[in-house]
Amino acid sequence: MKEFIYSEMMVHIPLCTNKNPQNVLIVSENADAMVKEIQKHTDIECKVIASNLDALRDEADKSYDVVITEMDADSVAFAHINRVLKDDGLLVTTHPSLDEVEANKSMMQILGNYFKILMPYNLGNGQTALLGSKEYHPTADIILQRSDMLDNLSYYNCDIHIASFAMGNYIRKEYLGIIKN
Repeated sequence: MKEFIYSEMMVHIPLCTNKNPQNVLIVSENADAMVKEIQKHTDIECKVIASNLDALRDEADKSYDVVITEMDADSVAFAHINRVLKDDGLLVTTHPSLDEVEANKSMMQILGNYFKILMPYNLGNGQTALLGSKEYHPTADIILQRSDMLDNLSYYNCDIHIASFAMGNYIRKEYLGIIKN
């Protein structure tokens, strides 16, 4: 599987949805590829911290426009992520396969306390991520100019962005009332 697909989708989906992203926090033990993707955007500062609660606790309130996490998060970690996100912030997080319904419903119910919009999306490599947004809808508010003007991308584009949120009816039915779009 092409490794670049994962990092492009984890980074460019939220950065092309937020109106003016300036500060990104990555919570990961292996963020190099995602940092390289963020550097394709101008005027965005990026910080990487370890995937643990102590590192997250040290971050200032309302200091990030986007948080991208690969952390195996629980309700406490998500509360801290909410705390460090600005009022119009976005979260992208990894999660169990959508086939693991109970684990996902539990996670989505926690995230639903913090985000107006909560949607899974296809990463293009057989996995999905969850996008939580306090303000912007990932398909209605996509910044087309930003998504089409990025150079040196191998997978992501504005068409992939919108298409990645398409889900089959069995998923829609299974997560009815939990996915918030």
